[in-house]
Amino acid sequence: MTDFLADKKDKHMRTAKQQQELTLDTLELFGEMYMTLSLFPLLLIIILVIMSMMGSSKTMLLYGTVYALIPLVGVGFLVLVSTVKEDEPGDGYLRLVEGDESSTSREPGLFDLGIVERFRERGALFERIYSREGTHEAIWVFTHPHRFFKRHPLYTLGLTIPAALVVLALAIAQGAAPTSMPAMKANPIAGTFVWVYLPLYIVFIPLAVFRLWNLRSRRRVVNSLSDDLRKLSSANDTGLTLLESINTVSETSSGKLAEEFRILHAKVNYGTSLRDALVEFNNKYHIPRLARTVKLVSKAQEASSQISAVLTTAAQASETQDDLERERKSRTRMQIVIIMMTYLTLLAVMAILKVKFLDVMAGLATQASGGGGAASSAASGQMSFGANIDIQLMNMMFFHAVTIQGILSGFIAGYIRDADLLSGVKFAIVLPTVALLSSRSSDHV
Repeated sequence: MTDFLADKKDKHMRTAKQQQELTLDTLELFGEMYMTLSLFPLLLIIILVIMSMMGSSKTMLLYGTVYALIPLVGVGFLVLVSTVKEDEPGDGYLRLVEGDESSTSREPGLFDLGIVERFRERGALFERIYSREGTHEAIWVFTHPHRFFKRHPLYTLGLTIPAALVVLALAIAQGAAPTSMPAMKANPIAGTFVWVYLPLYIVFIPLAVFRLWNLRSRRRVVNSLSDDLRKLSSANDTGLTLLESINTVSETSSGKLAEEFRILHAKVNYGTSLRDALVEFNNKYHIPRLARTVKLVSKAQEASSQISAVLTTAAQASETQDDLERERKSRTRMQIVIIMMTYLTLLAVMAILKVKFLDVMAGLATQASGGGGAASSAASGQMSFGANIDIQLMNMMFFHAVTIQGILSGFIAGYIRDADLLSGVKFAIVLPTVALLSSRSSDHV
């Protein structure tokens, strides 16, 4: 039986490695595809501009390319990647009672008061306790808003989205935000900054900061998981019970997991069952990888207090997961670099077109309208080739194209890295900012 289970374990680990290898190879292929697909709108814009210079008006096609084709290519590629990139199974939560969804022992908070809610209907005393606990949690949120948003990063949207709308309304009321196409064309950078960049910064920066803080604090607990499981196995192999082994490891180790082991040991000493304490510890961090390990250990300790072999297997599985994670980060880093370089290439081409072409055409138009005699005739002859080009419209569309592409490229890079759209928020801040700074610099060239 032991050999059978060992074979199953080895087969599972081999399958996990092979599956990740296949996924990463496919992502590399998609990275090359994205480089080609994302440059297609750029080439189309250049062709349409040249056709406009020759007297054929292609304004609607330009609008369609910038505001429809670029978003469609980005969203389509994101959907394509999602068919290959697999989310980690499970939500990371364990149940105190198997099959009972209401028994999930989540960390108490403003929207889930924990065990208090189970006894709320049992009398006036419990109702008062529930009310006091709710008041206590509300006060804690108002006095520690940073801690609350660290636990729930998405809740920042409840404040930042209304704040962005208020700022936008004030800008419109004061005339700082253009409300017509001619006004936007006259100053596309300032107008786009008010309509797009300012709301983007207000909404995305707090979300990115608190989400990164949340992830780092939660992942600290699994940084030493493999080593601590090995220590638990060694301690348990000497004859100590699982609880005694946990206490020994907590006293001889450092780090976040050792702190949680000390808390877990104290809970059991005060009357909590070891299984419930393990479930509460897991649900505090709700990491799927940690949940699988905790469930394995909690099930094994119900059958015996000597589970050294189980702990060793859990340590091996955790080490395999560490290896897979390192390889995934290394391989996907190259895909992210490809996306970034593709975007920077598009940005550079757009900047060159603007500085070396559109600005020169605008200067010739100024000479043609302001000059006189032979000078005016020469300038008019030079402008006859591009007389139909709306320079302001082209400047606006070029800037909007790189802005839209930057936001989409940011979310694609984040999703490829972590299979989570929210992971792309930080990239969706940085890339459009590069476009903004580049456009501002080109205006002063």
